[in-house]
Amino acid sequence: MMKRLLMGAAGLAALGGCMANDGVEPMDDMPRMATATADIRDSAGRSVATATASQSGDSIRLSIEGTGLPQGAHGAHVHMTGSCVAPAFTSAGDHWNPTGREHGKDNPAGMHMGDLPNIVVGTNGVGTLEYTIPGAWVAGGPMPLLDADGAAIVIHAGADDYRSNPSGNSGARIACGVFR
Repeated sequence: MMKRLLMGAAGLAALGGCMANDGVEPMDDMPRMATATADIRDSAGRSVATATASQSGDSIRLSIEGTGLPQGAHGAHVHMTGSCVAPAFTSAGDHWNPTGREHGKDNPAGMHMGDLPNIVVGTNGVGTLEYTIPGAWVAGGPMPLLDADGAAIVIHAGADDYRSNPSGNSGARIACGVFR
């Protein structure tokens, strides 16, 4: 009986070795999570926040960590061009809008894929935002964030009203970062 158990264990070990050595490298054929980050700077060039866009299934999980922004609620949007020329940051172009919609979650014809909730910043300049953009891809896929001319994240002077075109009456662009 002991001899059969040892032979069975040896056979399983050999079988396991064959299974692990089937010619396919583990994880090499699996899709890797795509991530892009942006160092968000104000018009004076000071770093005031960071943004991370990570692929999560068929959505992008976006987070912003503000560390030096003015107190209050600020519109935050993903823009379609990866350029942040100060002081006005208009080089970032319009909101990322591959679906051709209007602005804001409260707009009956909205919303852009680049429309985000307001980031609320405390008296210490710190604020965070976490948001999921459904049906979006950091790179590749049918609606990639990182296309030929890249993408940027822009923070505005005031709060977004979530319905007015083109940017929710959120005021001037006060900070911008290019996704890389």
